[in-house]
Amino acid sequence: MFAARLPLAERYAGWLAGAGVERGLLGPREVPRLWDRHLLNCAVVAEAVPAGVSLVDIGSGAGLPGLVLALVRPDLTITLVEPLLRRTTFLEEVIADLGLTNVTVVRGRAEDLHGVARFDVVTSRAVAPLPKLLAWSMPLVAPGGFFLAMKGASVEEELAAAEKALRRWARGSSAQVVTVGAGVVDPVVRLVRIDRPLV
Repeated sequence: MFAARLPLAERYAGWLAGAGVERGLLGPREVPRLWDRHLLNCAVVAEAVPAGVSLVDIGSGAGLPGLVLALVRPDLTITLVEPLLRRTTFLEEVIADLGLTNVTVVRGRAEDLHGVARFDVVTSRAVAPLPKLLAWSMPLVAPGGFFLAMKGASVEEELAAAEKALRRWARGSSAQVVTVGAGVVDPVVRLVRIDRPLV
């Protein structure tokens, strides 16, 4: 998955297991399953992202999935949006240490970018229930772009519960459940994708 950038991914894993745990960005119990539950789990999201696009990761936390995608896909232009200073400090330190030039950090909330910036793809992982997530994310999706949220096994139930919000924010586009990571991670990763029409 990481190919030539595997040494950088290993270095990032070291950051997560060290400073990430020390600063409360990751629980100590997550360290033994860093690769399968976090790094590979996020890396396979790249399967659903087209080449050369701009991507914003909402509520990046420790950089999952945004920083992982920056490692796997140097062709992407990635913005990590995170409101908490200790998290943005961590992200900036990791980016500088890894020498990543395709990713920037914005300290703030997604709403702060409404009417200011738009992106081809808007991602998130374990940030909020779908209705809130749609309200934060859909205004950031450029025409022709799409929203892509990592969700768990109960994604269908979450979609059913978010029917009203989907009608408001999807604007005629249907929500699709996309699976990625077959043969790489078990279970596969389930994503909610909503396209924004060109017009």
